[in-house]
Amino acid sequence: MKHRHWSLIIVSVISSCMLKLSVEVSPRICLQCYNSSLDEYSKHLKVHGFRPGQRLPENLIANYVGRENMQKAAIEAILKKTLPEAMSSVEGRAVRDSLRITSKLEDMSDSFSHSSVFRYDVVVDIAPTVTWLLDTKYKDLKIVVEIDDIIDAEKASEREFMRRHKALGALRIVTDRGLQLGDLVVLDIYGESIADGESKSEKIPNSERKGFHLDTEESSSLLPGFLEAIIGIRQGETRSFPFEFPQSWEQESLRGVSVNYTVECKELFYRELPPLDDSIAGQLVPGCTTLDQVKELILQRCREVERTAIDQATDNAILDRLGKIVEVDIPQSLFEEQGRELYGAKLLQLQAENRLNENQLQSLAREESVREYLQKERENISAIVRQMLAIGEIFKSENLQLSTEELVKEVEKSVAEFKNHNQDYDEDRVKEQVQDVLEGAKVLEWLRENARIEYVKK
Repeated sequence: MKHRHWSLIIVSVISSCMLKLSVEVSPRICLQCYNSSLDEYSKHLKVHGFRPGQRLPENLIANYVGRENMQKAAIEAILKKTLPEAMSSVEGRAVRDSLRITSKLEDMSDSFSHSSVFRYDVVVDIAPTVTWLLDTKYKDLKIVVEIDDIIDAEKASEREFMRRHKALGALRIVTDRGLQLGDLVVLDIYGESIADGESKSEKIPNSERKGFHLDTEESSSLLPGFLEAIIGIRQGETRSFPFEFPQSWEQESLRGVSVNYTVECKELFYRELPPLDDSIAGQLVPGCTTLDQVKELILQRCREVERTAIDQATDNAILDRLGKIVEVDIPQSLFEEQGRELYGAKLLQLQAENRLNENQLQSLAREESVREYLQKERENISAIVRQMLAIGEIFKSENLQLSTEELVKEVEKSVAEFKNHNQDYDEDRVKEQVQDVLEGAKVLEWLRENARIEYVKK
């Protein structure tokens, strides 16, 4: 509880990350604010018989704007005058831009009198306390990083080399045989589920494919056994065969489902490839004269991609681990801020990819659409905020530092980006966001050096 010369402020705890401020404003301040609002009306109202700016009688102002609007203007003046003073009682603890007035305007208007005490309530988020769930906190962390086989540089370079070789080949129509491994085939595919071995069946959603192009050398995403079932099929031939989706299938609704597939071969091609020798090196990679040069250059590029992918996978694994070893009450303002930033970035990406027209963009930008996104993605957004709070805690605990030069450089780069796209920006907010990103990078670097990181194949 704090007394001011004009008010009484009662601070009460709602949760570990939210405070309630109950503010009482003295009649003297209420009268001052009421009179100042009348002065403002007098400046702008043009009334016959009164000079511009001359103080107008209260009743006359009421006739022009109404008593209700006069009260609202006075309340607005009171809030404008007293809120900064009220917020000073929680200075250093309040989360930026988290203040919310909880008293309804209608209730404040009904109870307002410039000769009585005026009361209102606000809530404010405060920096939450991060509780580590491990005795060692974030020290000596064990991080397991799963690496996808597809980013293995050696294997990726072999695939890329073969892809480039195949791209030089010409497609020829197969006329005298059935499908072989290495061919390309165009299929019409129909799938129907079979209920408990009965003859009754129903179509599987999204299973019908017409004109489906299949490269038999790139069939890893197919249903296991599908390719084997169509080997030997000829152009114009139709085959039907039963299948059961494995329990590990990505689409959960199809796991264990028995299916009868009908496949018609529409077109069948084989590749006529040029000899794999030094004569095609320049076609595979411009500037190369031998296949060894081609393979080495492709391998170098794949290693760069591999390093980037491993670094990203490591950062993701560290962030995921951090989010799971902290317990923290997330302030609503931080949740909304992070969620709205993610949603805005998503819209910008869709817009940049020309996947949204103007009407769709306007619809998705509505508050209702934003709210739906926040609700749907609550778990993911909360996980990201937990990670951010954990990073902030480590940055402080380890006394990590950012150089002023580095911060200024990145802020200037971000501001230039906004200017290039003719977008409005708040420089203080940009600086805050850049600082968060740089602090996060410092913490991830520290954890990579101090954690026990194990890499395993998926």
